[in-house]
Amino acid sequence: MDSSTTAGAADRGAANARTRILDAAEALFADRGYEASSTARIAGRAQVPKGLVFHYFPQKIDVLVTLVDERTFVEELREQPVEAVPGDPAGTLSRLARRLPLHASPAMRRILFREADTHRSVRERLGRLNGEVFLRARRALELALPGARGDQARLEVAAATFTAVLIYQENLSSLTGQHVDPDAVADLIARALGA
Repeated sequence: MDSSTTAGAADRGAANARTRILDAAEALFADRGYEASSTARIAGRAQVPKGLVFHYFPQKIDVLVTLVDERTFVEELREQPVEAVPGDPAGTLSRLARRLPLHASPAMRRILFREADTHRSVRERLGRLNGEVFLRARRALELALPGARGDQARLEVAAATFTAVLIYQENLSSLTGQHVDPDAVADLIARALGA
């Protein structure tokens, strides 16, 4: 075996070990929480020496920050139009609810909601999600209710309410398994707007 083959195998092994560490941490943090998951437990679940965890992540918080950075993604609204049907705010909000701009595994979603109160990087990611959903909801309502443009305050309250329910629904679902019907919430908000 030449040295380039050996180096390639070592690089793949290192990437595999790092991935196993992150996979183990994701499972443990989702199941037990960050505080209850020691680095020794992470190493054991990943089947790597504890020192290797510290090689990749000098502090345990670095594992959490990396998980949030690498395994959650909040899709930002670009210039493409929001799917909105004029005169149908309930349908517009329902479609929006089905396209929540958070890309994360169910375990990472649990981590986001569980750890947001105590870890800044998690709170910031959840804040970005909240902001993005709010922007989309407000834009969708503006397009669905073109005559209501002069009533920005009501549209903002409606968008903020819808956002809060969607985000809360994610949290409720991850904690209890209960679901809030976003279609019913969309219909309620549309009725409150007089549409």
